[in-house]
Amino acid sequence: MEEKLIVILTALDLEYEAVLAHIGPVTPHRYRGGTRAEIGRGPGGCRIALTNVGKGNTSSAALTTRIIDEADPAAVIFSGVGGSRRANIVLGDVVVASHVYHYQGGTSTDTGFKARPRVFPTSHAAEQIAHHLNRSNDWRKHLRGAAHPKVHFGPIAAGEILLDSVTSPEAILLFEHYNDTYAVEMEAAGVLQAAHMAGSLPTVVVRGISDFADGRKSETDARDSQPNAAAHAAAFAFALAGELATLDRPARGLTREDRTMVGSNQNNANGNARVGVQTGVFAGSYTFHEVDAIPVGDAFAGLRAALRRAADSGELDTTDHGAAIAELDAAESLRATDRAAALLALKRLRGFIFALPGPAGLLSALITDLGDGR
Repeated sequence: MEEKLIVILTALDLEYEAVLAHIGPVTPHRYRGGTRAEIGRGPGGCRIALTNVGKGNTSSAALTTRIIDEADPAAVIFSGVGGSRRANIVLGDVVVASHVYHYQGGTSTDTGFKARPRVFPTSHAAEQIAHHLNRSNDWRKHLRGAAHPKVHFGPIAAGEILLDSVTSPEAILLFEHYNDTYAVEMEAAGVLQAAHMAGSLPTVVVRGISDFADGRKSETDARDSQPNAAAHAAAFAFALAGELATLDRPARGLTREDRTMVGSNQNNANGNARVGVQTGVFAGSYTFHEVDAIPVGDAFAGLRAALRRAADSGELDTTDHGAAIAELDAAESLRATDRAAALLALKRLRGFIFALPGPAGLLSALITDLGDGR
């Protein structure tokens, strides 16, 4: 049976230590670029890779993308603390995101601010598993002490600031445009965006409530609210890792090995029986022979055509199509002379097409091929 890897991410040292208390002893690991992880055991025989991505959505998006590309996990969990936006969600409670608002995007005009929200949902299967875990109460055996926090499922808002006010412009923005928000924090939008760019990788955001985002943060922090909240989130995240390991590994675009069929395979169909492969249904007998992987040059042309089709169908707007093609052109012109710069251009391209499964899959395969030096 495959020993699946679940990545758990944190932003603060105290959040990291709360998870580390569950997975030790650990083995250190270093990703390309110097990012560090510690790998330990999770429930149900899975492995857990723990990494601190730092504060802010930009940092969390960049490092989550790197870790997903290198570790190829079965799922990702982001565990840590946040501020409550609801009177019934109290210190120590746990909020599991149904979706995350990247809430500070918008247009500032002479007539006022016009919100342009981006929303990143939790995958249905992963959210269902989290609900089941909460109903079973099994996760509570991982809690320390006599704490009995409640678990809430709802929207989380992720901005670029630490919100500790009910009267600031950001607090008013949340109230007016995102008033169903359960909790507020600073990293979850970046994590979920990276997961969606990787092909809708199952990802769950778990936040322990450490303050009320109301100007009293220093007061609640002085009562050890952050370590307690981080510990409660870590207990739920640790138990959730074992449950997410039961999911089938998600398809994250075609790798070079996926596109190359090695050896032969004979399928027989008798009478009205049919046999199928992912690309269609065939009757009769077929033999598959080894073929060469798609050359990188052809992959560029294939992705270019896919972007054109997406633009023609209205799935990709004209501005994003133009920006995506510019990055693709840059990558193609640089691939022979500066592979690192070409890869960077392709990764920037991801931001324009992550929600389009077809082009995103082709892009993921192209990044893999170019990274392999083809």
